[in-house]
Amino acid sequence: MASIYQSLSMFRDRRLLWIFLLGFSSGFPWVLIGSAMTAWLQEAGLTRTAIGFFGSVFIVYALNFLWAPLLDRLHLPLLGRWLGQRRSWIVLMQWIIIAAAIAIGLTNPEVSLLWTSLLALLIAVASATQDIAVDAYRIEIIGSDESDRIPYAAAITTSGWWTGFSLPGAAALYLSDLPGMEWSSVYLMLAGMMALLSLLVWWIREPESRREQCQHDSEIHYEEELQEHHLGSHQAQHWMAWWAVTVVEPFAEFFRRNGWKLAFSVLAFIFLFKLGEAFLGRMSIVFYKEIGFSNSDIATYSKLVGWWVTIIFSLVAGVFNARFGIVRGLMIGGIAMASTNLLFSWLALSGPNTTIFAIAVILDNFTSAFATVTFVTFISYLTSRTYTATQYALMASLGNLGRTTVASFSGVVVDGLGGDWFTFFLLTALMVVPALLLLWRIGHKISPNHTQQTIIYKRNRTR
Repeated sequence: MASIYQSLSMFRDRRLLWIFLLGFSSGFPWVLIGSAMTAWLQEAGLTRTAIGFFGSVFIVYALNFLWAPLLDRLHLPLLGRWLGQRRSWIVLMQWIIIAAAIAIGLTNPEVSLLWTSLLALLIAVASATQDIAVDAYRIEIIGSDESDRIPYAAAITTSGWWTGFSLPGAAALYLSDLPGMEWSSVYLMLAGMMALLSLLVWWIREPESRREQCQHDSEIHYEEELQEHHLGSHQAQHWMAWWAVTVVEPFAEFFRRNGWKLAFSVLAFIFLFKLGEAFLGRMSIVFYKEIGFSNSDIATYSKLVGWWVTIIFSLVAGVFNARFGIVRGLMIGGIAMASTNLLFSWLALSGPNTTIFAIAVILDNFTSAFATVTFVTFISYLTSRTYTATQYALMASLGNLGRTTVASFSGVVVDGLGGDWFTFFLLTALMVVPALLLLWRIGHKISPNHTQQTIIYKRNRTR
């Protein structure tokens, strides 16, 4: 086992800076359609239920695996030649996000909620597509013989995501409280921030990969099978083989490698693990404002204080997972994450107490950071480098399904409880129990030894 000094020295890898910048870019759109939009809609007079359902635009994050195969196979003209497969898709999606953010700044949800919703949906689609390319970049930039660096990359991407979500989110809330400042102006400023991020992507290096050669070999294999069974013309066989390698093989390879029973158990765990956190996160801004906190209070405690805690403990989680294993990390992270949800029940009883608010935010961000890094490490280990974008997107989409789709009913739950925030947060703490029971049953099958076998399998498949 490496010493603490050796573990910390891993963070000096220059590639982690690139991963941090891309993580920042992934977190940033959640400000545009998440915290900033929630505050704007609440001030515009929308109900809790309406705000909760507005968050249904996030459903695309749970569906992006459907078009993820295209990012593994299709090359963008011009941008693809200049930037490579991964960076070209990232930059294109960032340009779409910038344009949509500017357009939102020119609308008013009080009188044109439909247009605001459609533009938010466009940002969500572009952001979810950007995430596919960013996650694939992060996995591929770390060599297949450097699996010990995967937890550190997961820690850095989590730090980057929360930085991109927290700092611009805090800036948006602070700006909105300035005299005479309108939310439309805030959105134009946020679009400018995204433009700067897009410029930075041209500076980082494109990862090297044998992905295309492996996919080409698989196409030849499929064509030979089709020829052997005399199915279709030569041209038809070529297109059927391309389609099979693009759409079918990424999913088939995942189930072949892990076995059907374990594969479904892993996917069920991924869906359930952060469900409670998703419900809490969707209603947190509404809760803070209802009990009496201002936008500036929320920016200070929820964004800035929470951001520092997330950064520090994301790095701690990276070292922990590298030294002690992902199963142990998932179990500890899940229990701690559920426990800290109870602090929000305490805050619901106490009212706008800034001391309790700070304690709740610090501990919640600590446990959330730890659980997220472990979660990202876990699914990164299980991703094939031949079908990186598709397989990671499949697992990440399931993780996002609770956060983006099921959590849309969080407002309905609060309203159904008659605004009883204490009980609501108690329920969010209990939501992690099914995932932990499932992890307890399959943990021995996803031990470090199993993970190492998976890595070896991926190496052999990509040679």
